[in-house]
Amino acid sequence: MLTTMADAVYLTMSGYKRLKEELDQLKGEERHKVLEKIAEARSHGDLSENAEYDAAKEEQNQIEMRISNLERMLATASILDEKQIKTDKVYILTTAVLKNLDNSQKIEYTLVSSEEADIEQGKISVKSPIGSALLGKAVGDKVEVRTPGGLKRFEVLEIKVK
Repeated sequence: MLTTMADAVYLTMSGYKRLKEELDQLKGEERHKVLEKIAEARSHGDLSENAEYDAAKEEQNQIEMRISNLERMLATASILDEKQIKTDKVYILTTAVLKNLDNSQKIEYTLVSSEEADIEQGKISVKSPIGSALLGKAVGDKVEVRTPGGLKRFEVLEIKVK
């Protein structure tokens, strides 16, 4: 399967380690737990009407799908060196200091991969409406973004690496 630029996964080293830890947890402890649940449900007899068995099999399917996704992601991930990120424009791993043109409030967003996005920490995905609109913008550029909450207008005040 070919990986396109849109499918590429860019991670920081800390993001890579976090996903690796999740993978190890799923392949070890979580996989073991769900196999125990399946064995317990099987011991109750008739599987055709066994909701406990069906739920355990569904949980197993979800775990295996996540394991597969994580393995693929980690195998193809590009680890970004934050020291090599330029600040002439908004790129992945840069922090854009923005002025909301509708209410004059300042806000900061750090652009990260979807896998590392955390809005509470101000980390937004480069694939989000605001993230994709900011990519490639320079200080002084104005951006209009249609979001689920309506039209947002920003001016890029500063670009930095945290």
